[in-house]
Amino acid sequence: MKKIVLAMVILTQMTGCNKPVNQKSEEIKTTEQMRKVSFKSEGLNLAGDLYLPQNYKAGEQYPAIVVSGSWTTVKEQMAGTYAKRLADAGFITLAFDFRNFGESEGEPRFYESPVMKKADIKNAVTFLESLPEVDHDKIGVFGVCAGAMYTLMAASEDSRVKSVVTAASWLHDAEAVKLFYGGEEGVNAKVGAAQAAKKAYAEHGTVEYIPTISTEDPAAAMYGPYDYYLNPERGAVKEWSADKFAVMSWEDWLTTDPMPTAANISVPILMIHSDGAVLPQYTKNYFERIGITDKKLHWMETELESPYHQFSYYDQEAEVSESITEAAQWFAEKM
Repeated sequence: MKKIVLAMVILTQMTGCNKPVNQKSEEIKTTEQMRKVSFKSEGLNLAGDLYLPQNYKAGEQYPAIVVSGSWTTVKEQMAGTYAKRLADAGFITLAFDFRNFGESEGEPRFYESPVMKKADIKNAVTFLESLPEVDHDKIGVFGVCAGAMYTLMAASEDSRVKSVVTAASWLHDAEAVKLFYGGEEGVNAKVGAAQAAKKAYAEHGTVEYIPTISTEDPAAAMYGPYDYYLNPERGAVKEWSADKFAVMSWEDWLTTDPMPTAANISVPILMIHSDGAVLPQYTKNYFERIGITDKKLHWMETELESPYHQFSYYDQEAEVSESITEAAQWFAEKM
């Protein structure tokens, strides 16, 4: 446990088929069957990529899944990676840009709000319900990292969601955020900065930004040599901004506590995690607090200490394939 806490402190700013699916991970290939779509969320137009199964036939209905990626990310990153692979497994899937990000509307830009993202996921479910090719009684949700947190928050309130899967879930509370953001003093400083930034925006329309990630600026939202976000062959895609994180986001992010929502999860849920992913005990705690018996905790093996295995879930073949295989089987059986 001591090694895990030390690793967390080092990582100071790290912060988506009607028949059972039995494919091995290496047999799942990506598909180019994708439609550009848009839908409304609280009056805003959100942009999405709708992926269709390889065996898609017009006039038939398919189970569908809303896929969400980590904080600050866009649909071309881990949400799109998982959406493509789940579509190959027989589902209609939707990866989309949350409001304020990517091709979606919303101001201020690059403002990270868990409450708003929860609402966007619910409205993504509404959009899937509107599609004739979707079986309205078989809509699930899948989230990676912070997207898992937003997904759980939405699923705990939305009875239309029939099953939930999370991978490498980022789940925190008031004590956990202190481990990553400079203790109580650091958290309070960020919350204060966010409140001042919100005041400036309300009064003058100005938005204060810091880098999303930096290896040189310790004030960045993510400070460190994190290859996924810095590597153009991985997460540093052109659609994503590495240099803009709205300072006002800190209050929303640091004061969100998803842990109590576990008591309200009432549909089958699978949580995929490892000792090397972020805050492993928090995922275990959340799982234990889920009151239903139709739940499963899939714990993956890794030699990496927490939280360095987290990034592997974003795009590395071994972690993605195992997660997809588990998730596809779960959704096929439980929806």
